[in-house]
Amino acid sequence: REGTMLCRATRGQLQRHTRAFAAAASECTKSKFVGASSEYTSTLQFFYPHVHDLPASMPCFRLIDDEGVLVPGAYLPEIEDDKLIRMQNTMVTVNEFDKVFNDAQRQGRLSFYFTNRGEEACSVGSGAALEDHDWIWPQYRELGATFWRGYTIEEAANQCCHNELDRTKGRQLPMHIGSKDKHLMYVKSNLGQQVPASVGAAYAMKLMKKELCAITYFGEGCASEGDIPSALNIAAVHNCPTIFFCRNNGYAISTHTDDQYKSDGIAPRGVAFGMPSIRVDGNDIFAVYAATKEARRIAIEENRPTMIEAMTYRINAHSTSDDDSKYRRSESPVEGFDSERAYWEMRSPIIRLGSYLERRGLWTSEQEAELRKVQRARSIKALNDAERVAPPHIDHLFTDVYDDIPWLLRQQGDELRAHLRKYSKHYANVPADQYRE
Repeated sequence: REGTMLCRATRGQLQRHTRAFAAAASECTKSKFVGASSEYTSTLQFFYPHVHDLPASMPCFRLIDDEGVLVPGAYLPEIEDDKLIRMQNTMVTVNEFDKVFNDAQRQGRLSFYFTNRGEEACSVGSGAALEDHDWIWPQYRELGATFWRGYTIEEAANQCCHNELDRTKGRQLPMHIGSKDKHLMYVKSNLGQQVPASVGAAYAMKLMKKELCAITYFGEGCASEGDIPSALNIAAVHNCPTIFFCRNNGYAISTHTDDQYKSDGIAPRGVAFGMPSIRVDGNDIFAVYAATKEARRIAIEENRPTMIEAMTYRINAHSTSDDDSKYRRSESPVEGFDSERAYWEMRSPIIRLGSYLERRGLWTSEQEAELRKVQRARSIKALNDAERVAPPHIDHLFTDVYDDIPWLLRQQGDELRAHLRKYSKHYANVPADQYRE
């Protein structure tokens, strides 16, 4: 009941704010995203180099407004009702998983965590538009696309807790997840490395004549890394079927976009490097889905890369290692909201799609509250269960680098086991049979 009241309250707040500013909203045709402000359009158009003249500011493609209402002149992509509901379920699941595991980090149960709050539509909408065998090269806020592919809450919990069921064998930070069988490349901590690597994967698929593409995600802050222009140029020159998906959420770690660039966002860079590019409202899951579908068509049928810049807003700090109060702007872009964060909270992609589904009789606040209750309970259970599983075998500190382990590593392994035998009382979580002589 508490969850139902919360969902109703959130919807009610949105309706009150919308009524209060209805006149202004009806006249406003320009986006208020932190990373770039531009005119909205309901036309799905990729700007092609040497074909289209770029406007002073690239338009922002959207299909539904902040209340989940179809904008004038818009046509929604064909998505079955069951798939739409699954997309909403996935976004809510990500949201509840984030709450549980972010809190767990604050309790000292995890070493690190980063949330997807406010950006759920970017990963779920794009993930749902791909084929299951297309390769996903994530940055780190792609939990939605990961869950969409069938990666489970329990698998994510095992990785975050670094137990013996963790496929990364305890070698990665929490949420550095992936799955070879689900065509999900593993998240890596070094910024931007996934972008040029995705180009290589796409080029390989092209050479093998597979009708597949690779999508790679990165933020507007990551776009300042040297790897990004190199990847864009290589992909364009070699006509690699790569989708470059930039989540422009307004903030990199400790940095506002004003300190990142003075250009019109990121999308024009795609055109400059020779690929069709588009800017979309990243909180509109229909716009994200439609743009990604078209990008995939271009990749397969035209054998060329594309750039999608998804405008969104990062609600939480960059990660649990970040204090965003030091650099986040406090002022709301319009009157009537306590802060910039509050303004964008009410434009959550979950609220937005939920409102659309409610109007069609496919969703209710009670349904959402029950789903949140179930997925929160499942996430808590997965966390508790994962913590009780033994850690990875100590031998995995030395495996998977060399085919034949060299003498130096074997010597280090012997020294580790001798250390554990001598100070075993300090390593109660390491099973004795792993270091017994």
